[in-house]
Amino acid sequence: MSLADKTAVVVGGGTGIGLGIARCLAATGCRVAIAGRREAVLQQSAASWQGPVPMICYTVDVARRDSVIALADWAERELGHIDILVCSAGINIRTRSMAEMQPDQWDDVMAVNATGTYNCFYAFVPNMRKRGDGLIVNISSVAGKRASMLAGIAYSAAKFAATGLGMAVGREEGERGIRVTNIYPGEVETPILDQRPVPVSQEHRQRILQPEDIGQLVVAIASLPPRAHVPELVIKPVWQEYV
Repeated sequence: MSLADKTAVVVGGGTGIGLGIARCLAATGCRVAIAGRREAVLQQSAASWQGPVPMICYTVDVARRDSVIALADWAERELGHIDILVCSAGINIRTRSMAEMQPDQWDDVMAVNATGTYNCFYAFVPNMRKRGDGLIVNISSVAGKRASMLAGIAYSAAKFAATGLGMAVGREEGERGIRVTNIYPGEVETPILDQRPVPVSQEHRQRILQPEDIGQLVVAIASLPPRAHVPELVIKPVWQEYV
């Protein structure tokens, strides 16, 4: 299926995996809006896109439900109905163990990675339900399938929540034509690596997944006919263990 007549909103689309997905979708001719917290980063990312269709942007705080609802309303006005929603906003912290992490850090990670994902579903699903069609790509993590000491307790817990949310909504809304795909990336070269407790070498960054790898996967999923549903996919560097 061609994506040239489709529309997409990529939340967390200013950098990293989200931007990689946005660029790959836009390269197919899909009309793409990227959303995130930092206006300057969004504007720079949108302006740097030189593809066949301009990329537009909107500032949103996914932890605030009213902000996400405002995003959904804006997107409907600017793009018309939204065919594809990508939930890719995520954060992590440096002090990741139970012994080191502070409660407010737990709150911050859960607010963005778990509640923020719910807020996106809450704001965008109703219009998809009215149309009887829509694809939601939920970027979880392998840490949302296997608890990870590397990712930390808050990130793992939040991504497990996002995983369950995507699977449950997919089951509820499937009969209404809404497809939800959970994607579980392994290590990816994104700015979130800057929050690792131990600095990541340039050599390591080059050998792990790149954002466009996830982007190509999303394009493949979005190009399937509406009758085809991919519930979940794991993608990781070839050498990374998944046990």
